[in-house]
Amino acid sequence: MHPLREFSHILLHAFRNLMPIVVVVAVFQLAVIREVPDGLLSMAGGLLIVAIGVALFLQGLELGIFPIGKNLSNEFAKKGSLLLLMVFGFCLGFAAVIAEPALIAVASQAESISGGRIDGFTLRVLVALSVGAVVALGVVRTILGHSLHWYMIIGYLLVVTVTFFAPAEIVGLAYDSGGVTTNIVTVPLIAALGIGLAVSIRGRNALSHGFGLVALAVMVPMVLVQLYGIVVYRFGMGPESGTPAVALATAVADTGPATLLQHLMRILGDLLGMLGDVLPIIAVILFFQYAAIRKPIAHLQKVTGGFILVIVGLYAFVVGLKLGLFPIGRSMAAQLIGLDTLLYVYLFAFAIGFATTMAEPALIAIGEKAEEAGQGRLLASRIRILVALGVAVGITVGVHRIITGDSIHYYIMGGYALVIALTWFAPKYIVPLAFDLGGVTTSEVTVPLVTALGIGLATNIEGRNVLIDGFGLIAFASIFPIVTVMLYAIGVEWLKRKGEAA
Repeated sequence: MHPLREFSHILLHAFRNLMPIVVVVAVFQLAVIREVPDGLLSMAGGLLIVAIGVALFLQGLELGIFPIGKNLSNEFAKKGSLLLLMVFGFCLGFAAVIAEPALIAVASQAESISGGRIDGFTLRVLVALSVGAVVALGVVRTILGHSLHWYMIIGYLLVVTVTFFAPAEIVGLAYDSGGVTTNIVTVPLIAALGIGLAVSIRGRNALSHGFGLVALAVMVPMVLVQLYGIVVYRFGMGPESGTPAVALATAVADTGPATLLQHLMRILGDLLGMLGDVLPIIAVILFFQYAAIRKPIAHLQKVTGGFILVIVGLYAFVVGLKLGLFPIGRSMAAQLIGLDTLLYVYLFAFAIGFATTMAEPALIAIGEKAEEAGQGRLLASRIRILVALGVAVGITVGVHRIITGDSIHYYIMGGYALVIALTWFAPKYIVPLAFDLGGVTTSEVTVPLVTALGIGLATNIEGRNVLIDGFGLIAFASIFPIVTVMLYAIGVEWLKRKGEAA
């Protein structure tokens, strides 16, 4: 297919994916709130830029990131060096997360809201180290052919145990920190590494052994960040807390009129910043390509073009978020809380959870790869609907917790107890994919709206603590898709056995 025709096809697909968000916001604004939001044109323009950014990004993935990820994993598998693969996995995981924009945003919000007691940079390093270690562990699992069942059951038993002892101020943040590690750059690259390894090793199945790296990358940061919180809050080893400042890192500063040159310089600076976000990943790939494999990159111009499209697409995406999705989340939370009934808050939470997930580029990419790996057993469209329903239910439950002021401990522990039980009964082929899908829901579309909604609700409801109650919605958005996907697989297997018995 001609590149321009292919891009127009992807762009049209991106517009279709964003339409549910537009419909949900329009219905609630016109039928429920009954007023036109301030800055409507800016929001509409932001959503248009988001669609273009997603299209550029997805095309860049196909041209650059997916091919090079698979190629590297194939070459390492041929060399048969477990140590080399583990080092590559660690470096890739660390580099992809340390400069992750969503993690930087969450860490800076936590530092601001905690009055400096939680150190943002320490938080980022802990999360990046844990993701690096867990990708190395996931590589070993794929090579040895271990079932992911026991990894996830034992891992989440540990997560739930630590949660029982963790202070309330850190629990929501810890689970959110695990969720935001899986972004639209990290997920495809880590998934390509796992699938590439599974395909190149005899006796491994792409669906059972190729998926699961993302799931592990979500789980381990939850443990480390909660342990960090225990040290800071229980033993008082962090800096003294000042007056909590409720300042969203996602807010867009109004700098007043600017000249064309200033606008161009700002765009150039932002693009360079975006390059800085992707640079650690590029450095790791180049180092292992030339120092370890000692081969030039195949189709270098095509791969370079792919990375450029990823950077430009990511930049357009972030600009669109600031203009469109961030203001929507903040304003809708304040407006809905001001209504006479809370029913509309729950309806909006469910609807926007479903709509943002259907538009999530990382989920689209992983859904397509799962359909390929499943060889007819799974449909990408069905996967996305199941995950979107899970996110919708999860965010609704999380919003209920904020409204009632209940402790997040029992909600999280109960949710993961259900996940552990389903993992025991679910067919083995679906477990790695289900946990990966729980991770990819919390990416660049969902995180901004959900975070803005949670902090907006905690700010506008009297008696709520922003640090304790504002964070945690991302955690609920991660738990329930795992539940819906595994319940679906259990149901399909049950009907299959019933049909065979008849």
